[in-house]
Amino acid sequence: MDPVALACAVVSVTILLYGVPVVRDRLRAWLPAAPVDPYRAAAGRWLTEDDIQAAAARLLLDGRVTINHRGNLALTATGADVARTAGHPLPDALLAALRRRTAATTLGIIASRDPAFRAARAEFHGGPGASRARRAAAARGCLAATEVLLLTGELAFVIAALFDRLPQGPAQWAATAATGLASLAQLGFLARHGGRPGAAGHRVAACEPYVPPAPHPALVELSEKAPEAAARLRAGRLRTTRRRNRGRRRRRGRGTAAARMD
Repeated sequence: MDPVALACAVVSVTILLYGVPVVRDRLRAWLPAAPVDPYRAAAGRWLTEDDIQAAAARLLLDGRVTINHRGNLALTATGADVARTAGHPLPDALLAALRRRTAATTLGIIASRDPAFRAARAEFHGGPGASRARRAAAARGCLAATEVLLLTGELAFVIAALFDRLPQGPAQWAATAATGLASLAQLGFLARHGGRPGAAGHRVAACEPYVPPAPHPALVELSEKAPEAAARLRAGRLRTTRRRNRGRRRRRGRGTAAARMD
């Protein structure tokens, strides 16, 4: 293959490889990012900081439920009014679960033993917004795999073309050198292809530990305004069984003895 034509093609591909991410980052900086629902963002956090916990915190802040020292949630007069809603599908589902019960209960029992609430939560996370996000992520993954395969095939072709014949003259030697440098640059791009842009704009390796999103605003607000209620809510989330009410025990045989005295 002609070294000059090969150099023109390889250098052009290298410029595209390094130029497209720059243009993409500029467009992301100029165009506003699509808003992410904070409840969907909190779904992947720890148990006492997830979306269910955030929904309960929102109901507590709005005065629709109360929580006692055992972590049991109970409806207030505002929360018991079926004409009022929480304004979001997930807190509304939790409010509906509390309205279906005749006694106060913990958030852990609702999250683990209420099929209607679990179905409503699954429907919320499987809605149009989540489906679009999953399709976009799958498309990005397929596109990235295609880019890697095409780049690998192009590098194999270039290496075979470089050793096809010796260059003749200064122009071909210069073109061969440019092709080699461009191929090395493509190898460098391929090596860091799995990275992702960090918070400061530098590249971060994909093998670094996952950093969860920030806590839900309702959880942060509840911890600041009512830290005791936040602690009770965390304790109630870890309780998935109902405890027996341990009052004063009645002595065995006391009623029989009293009857005999009568």
